[in-house]
Order: sequence, then C-alpha cells, then structure tokens
Amino acid sequence: MQASSIEPRVRENNMDFEVRSQDTICVNESQQQHPWWYNLKYMAVGILFGIVLVKAEVISWFRIQEMFRLQSFHMYGVIGSAVVVGIISVWLIKRFNIKTIHGEKVIFHPKQFNKGQVYGGLLFGLGWAITGACPGPLFAQIGTGALVVTVVLVSAIAGTWMYGYLREKLPH
Repeated sequence: MQASSIEPRVRENNMDFEVRSQDTICVNESQQQHPWWYNLKYMAVGILFGIVLVKAEVISWFRIQEMFRLQSFHMYGVIGSAVVVGIISVWLIKRFNIKTIHGEKVIFHPKQFNKGQVYGGLLFGLGWAITGACPGPLFAQIGTGALVVTVVLVSAIAGTWMYGYLREKLPH
C-alpha cells in the first residue's frame, strides 16, 4: 500500500520537472546574485556574436531561402558545424566534469520525447521558412537596419506568450 502511494508522488515530481523545464527559467539556474553591471559582459559578447552572424551571412534572408530551396550548402554547413561543436562541448563537460564559471556543477536532465515536439518543430520551421528569420538572429537583423523584422519579433513574442497561455491544453 505504501509503494502505491509513493508512485503517484514520483510521477507528479517528474511531471513537475517536465513542466518546469518548459518554463523560461533554466532548471539549473544559478542562485548567485550579482550587481546589474555584471551583465554588461553578456551584452558585449552578444554584440560581438551579432557582428559574426552578419559577417557570416547567417542572418541573410537570401541565404535562409537558399537553404529551404536546397540551393546552397552554406546554412547547412553553419548549422552542422554548430551541432558538432555542441556535441563535443557536452561530451567534454560530462567527461571532465567541467563546472560553470562560478564553480557550479552543470547538470544534464534527460528529456522525454513527445508528439508536441514534432508539431512545434514543424511550426518553427514553417515560420523560419516564411519569414527568413530564426528567433536568435532577429535582433541582429533589426540592428542591420531591417526594421520590418520588428514585425517578426513582435509575432515571435506573441507566439511565445500564446504558448505559455495555452501550454496546459497542448499535447506534451
């Protein structure tokens, strides 16, 4: 009798983790507090990263359209390189037990596959193909003077809000 009362609690805790992992806050977020100016280094790295995206033509609408029309390898090479770097980085972190810059342990949580990920991926890819803009480089595109991308940014924010509002009713 006691085992049956524990099982729902374990499932409930695991479900709580699954739901929390979909929140905007990171599941292994640092608990350390820093002054506001401490984040300026992230802004500097973000600006540098935006410049790299522009110079590599990763934010180019034409390059993205070439990718979806299977006319050029450029974007596939960039994405493939990022995947390889990510795989190697995760392997190194796990292999050598590398900690964060603040000395905190990096924890990788297993994720459960569900059909909602397929629907979300298809919706994401469709939006990417139609707008020629991935959510990450939107700010870099706006920074280059493509102010029409502001409409895409507002739409992405509205879609994120809508997902948060309807999350409990969606297939997870």
